[in-house]
Amino acid sequence: MSPLFTAALVRGALFLLFWSALIGISWSSLAVGLVTTVGATWTSLHLLPPGPQRVRLWPLVALLPRFLWQSLLAGWDVARRAFDPRLPLRPGFVVFPSAHAPGHLRNTFATIASLLPGTLPCGESEGGIVFHCLDVGQPVVAQLAAEEAALARVLERAPGHG
Repeated sequence: MSPLFTAALVRGALFLLFWSALIGISWSSLAVGLVTTVGATWTSLHLLPPGPQRVRLWPLVALLPRFLWQSLLAGWDVARRAFDPRLPLRPGFVVFPSAHAPGHLRNTFATIASLLPGTLPCGESEGGIVFHCLDVGQPVVAQLAAEEAALARVLERAPGHG
């Protein structure tokens, strides 16, 4: 099977599953769901064509609780800092030398990393991704390296792509 066909099947199945979760399963909504699924799959394949990376399902499932926990921590930390003036606040910028080349993988990493408490990706430099931090005294680069390693476990190179 070609990678494009496989990607279309997987994405189509996921879109149909998502449609069923939102709307429910009934014969009356199935026709609309199938048309919507075909349209979403076509759009998905044109906006984000399959590349040399594949997502590994079980590591992705294992990453989801971490993703949710980091979201909660980020919200809690920012709220604490906003309401407690005694907490240290040393805003600034750090450059993280990402192992990912510019593109989809690096953008995915930056999105996940934005959930770390007090960090926000805000640009690129020759040295890597520039992050704005609420407290540059924290081990931000080490936290970013841990997030990048967690994402790397989710992705694998497709056969024939090195």
